[in-house]
Amino acid sequence: MRQSIKIPRILKINWIKELSISVVFNNGESRIIDFRKVLKKSNVNETSPANILYDTKEFAKVELVGNTLSWSNVEQFITMRSGEKMKVPYEIGADILLKYSQPEKSELSLRIGELIREARLKSGLTQQDLALKSGTSRTYISKIENDRSDLEIATLRKIIETGLGRRLDISIK
Repeated sequence: MRQSIKIPRILKINWIKELSISVVFNNGESRIIDFRKVLKKSNVNETSPANILYDTKEFAKVELVGNTLSWSNVEQFITMRSGEKMKVPYEIGADILLKYSQPEKSELSLRIGELIREARLKSGLTQQDLALKSGTSRTYISKIENDRSDLEIATLRKIIETGLGRRLDISIK
């Protein structure tokens, strides 16, 4: 049987603020990486070439290369078998970056939970009523309304159209 190995990869940089970066991983999640923690865990100190990344201007020179974050402005070298030194960018594997990241709460997901709660209350339904009508659980409805659960579009449609008797309309602006 063929196994599929899930290797984290970074697909996009959303934003950079001070020493934090928001990225999109290949699992679809936007996550925030606090590089104060990452650099500390990577033992970057005053003598390390990567110490310049504590400077926000140098840190902001990050690029997405090979599905991970890369800084070519760090003066880092490796020694080849021939003895020749070669400059290489400073990179940290996406698996480590995923480990030290936190999910980024999007305004859209916060708004969806709020919209469902408002529509449920306006319809005079309890969370239990909505769960029974839409084929989910009260706990799941609560998690959605409080932005503690991801929501698949098929489930969102079921809650809106079957549970609330409304029409789901999604647009991209």
